[in-house]
Amino acid sequence: MKDTRIRSLIITCLLMACVSLTVKAQESDALSNLHEFRINNFVALNAYYQFSASGATDTLNEVVAGINSANSALNAINESGQDIFNSDQLGALTTEFERFKELMRQNINDVRTNGYPDLRLVSEMANEAEELSVISSQLYSSGREARPDASSPRIEAARSAAVLMAKMMAKYSARSYSSVSQTFQGSATEAALDEQARTFDTLIQTLTAGETSEEVRRAVDDVATKWQFIRSSYINFNDDNVPFIIDRYSKGILEGLSDTIAMLKATA
Repeated sequence: MKDTRIRSLIITCLLMACVSLTVKAQESDALSNLHEFRINNFVALNAYYQFSASGATDTLNEVVAGINSANSALNAINESGQDIFNSDQLGALTTEFERFKELMRQNINDVRTNGYPDLRLVSEMANEAEELSVISSQLYSSGREARPDASSPRIEAARSAAVLMAKMMAKYSARSYSSVSQTFQGSATEAALDEQARTFDTLIQTLTAGETSEEVRRAVDDVATKWQFIRSSYINFNDDNVPFIIDRYSKGILEGLSDTIAMLKATA
């Protein structure tokens, strides 16, 4: 009888441990998906600004791919994030994303039909993207508070750097491809490009500090090298405007940060 009770207790403890690990994994997945959601919205916005100037099919495909990726991430958030986000939070995020998608659809149709964008609608979409960013950022912060051990400080620095790079890339395209650049800049409260670039400097310094694996070190060094190549263009936009190169290297930085995050998660 005593042995039976001990076995029962052991089984109960193991089941509780499995449940705890499952919940932790779900919360971690929710934050990962929310991070991807934030990135892909700005990737889509960046591609739209380029599409509005060129009307190119391949650029339109980038817009669609970004929106589809964000949509998939949001579906995953709604499935895996119910333990850390309440229904009101998830509902607000979904509502704002639906507005963003609808504005994107209207703006794409304007370019395809008229050959040029409606600046009022584009400005509205830029502001909606910023509002969506604010809401998703707040959700991410609340998720981190609910599970502070879900990711390491270095992973968080890499994620913050990736979101910031995606925003900077979209803002740079907005200013490069619009004849009325001020209309495309989005929220009036958003920091200027040079300020964002200096914040990115700090995040890169955080990633390069401390001990890490050689594999991660190489990935971070590659990101830092690409950043140094385009940093002056973000700092001095009016003097050094090279949108094609900035777009290429910014996307390379996003890929490098994504690889860095994956490696850091694998060794956590």
